[in-house]
Amino acid sequence: METEATFTTFDGPTRRLTAPLAATLTLLHAGPRAGLLTFDDRTGRSVDFDLSGTLDEVLARHLPPEPRSGPGRPKLGVVSREVSLLPRHWEWLERQRGGASAALRRLIDEARKADPDGERRAQAQAAADRFLGAVGGDLPGFEAATRALYAGQRAAFEAALAAWPPDVRTHALYLAAPALEEA
Repeated sequence: METEATFTTFDGPTRRLTAPLAATLTLLHAGPRAGLLTFDDRTGRSVDFDLSGTLDEVLARHLPPEPRSGPGRPKLGVVSREVSLLPRHWEWLERQRGGASAALRRLIDEARKADPDGERRAQAQAAADRFLGAVGGDLPGFEAATRALYAGQRAAFEAALAAWPPDVRTHALYLAAPALEEA
């Protein structure tokens, strides 16, 4: 079971909060927002929220809805989206046990299980790279940090970040940890 997603908010180089979405939205809605940057810790992407209205309206707009009852599998979190495939792919999928959706889910689960460490490493590299680019692109050692991140070299990564603001350095190390070798 996945843990709840967290978001980290910075005020310049100072980390203000790392928390689940509801607490992050509460902080952002409560006060001045100029200069605040919020990142999704799963992806390293900077996120913007529509903070207009009351806090209850903001939470209702951004928090996932409660599972509804009715047809489908809402308690499992099933989401319907479009997939474009060639006719031969659809034909193959439709011949599989459980139909196209079940076959796609099985294929994805098998691929994820085939190299879970590789997937975790790639996700950490991507998240850390996005964060580094957003907050550290002009900081000394940025290029060296990026090279060390993709080479999986913890010592070189830490050395490249040594002159960075402490909160930014700490968060970059947190995001990159699964992608770096132990020293």
